[in-house]
Amino acid sequence: MKKVIRKALTLLTVYYAYMVEYRAELILWVLSGSLPIILMGVWIKASQGGQFGLSSIDFARYFLTVFVVRQISVVWVIFEFEKEVVEGKLSPKLLQPLDPVWHHVASHLSERVARIPFALILISLFFFLYPQAFWLPNLVQLILFTLAVSLAFILRFVIQYTFAMFAFWTERANAIETFWFLFYLFLSGLIAPLEVFPQPVREIVLFTPFPYLIDFPASILVGLPVDLARGFWSLLGWIFIFLGANRWLWRAGLKRYSGMGA
Repeated sequence: MKKVIRKALTLLTVYYAYMVEYRAELILWVLSGSLPIILMGVWIKASQGGQFGLSSIDFARYFLTVFVVRQISVVWVIFEFEKEVVEGKLSPKLLQPLDPVWHHVASHLSERVARIPFALILISLFFFLYPQAFWLPNLVQLILFTLAVSLAFILRFVIQYTFAMFAFWTERANAIETFWFLFYLFLSGLIAPLEVFPQPVREIVLFTPFPYLIDFPASILVGLPVDLARGFWSLLGWIFIFLGANRWLWRAGLKRYSGMGA
C-alpha cells in the first residue's frame, strides 16, 4: 500500500508541476468554461417574463453551480490518448508496470488543483457583482454535492476514455466525442436545468447518463428537488457499464495496435 501511495503522489506531483508551468493557459481553460455564466443572464431575463417554476435567484445560483461542476468535471483524455496511439507514443507507456490510464488520471486531478485559485476568483467576483445570489449550503448538501460531482467526473472520464479506445481503429476518435457532446450540451443541464423541461421529456432524459453529469450535482447544492437514490445509483450504474465496455475495447484494441510513428 505504501508503494502505491508513493507512486500516486509522485505522479500527481510531476503532473501538477507540469500544469502550473502554463498559468496563462490555465486561465484560458477556466474562462472557456464560463458558458454557464453567459446562459445565466439569458435565463434570469427569461424568468422575469415567463413561468418556469424558478426565480431569477434560483437560475443565478444554478448556473453558478454548473460553472463549478464544469470546472471539476471537464475531461480531455480522448485527445491525449488519440495522439498517443496515432503517433506511437503509447508504446513506451505499455512497457511501464502501470496502466497508461493512471497517467491521464493524474494529469486531470493535478489540473483540477491548479485551476482552483482562478475559479475561486471568478466565483468571488460573481458574488461581488450579484450579492443577492449569495447563499451558504448546509453541511449535508456539501457532502452530497462533493460525492455527486466526484462520481460525475469519474463517469465523464470513463465515458470519454471509452470513446478514446476507438483510436485503435480510426484516427478520428474525437469525432465520436464531438457527436456525443451535442447531446451532452442539451441534456445534461448545461443549457437549461431539467426542472424547466416538459415532464415527459424529463422522464426520458433521466434514463440516460447525461443529467447526472451536471444537473444532478448542481441541483443538490442549490437545493432543487432531486431523487437522491436514483441519481447516485444511476451514476454508479453508468460508470460500471462504460468501465466494462472500456476494458473490453482496451483488450481488443491492443491486438490491433502497431505502434506506428514510434
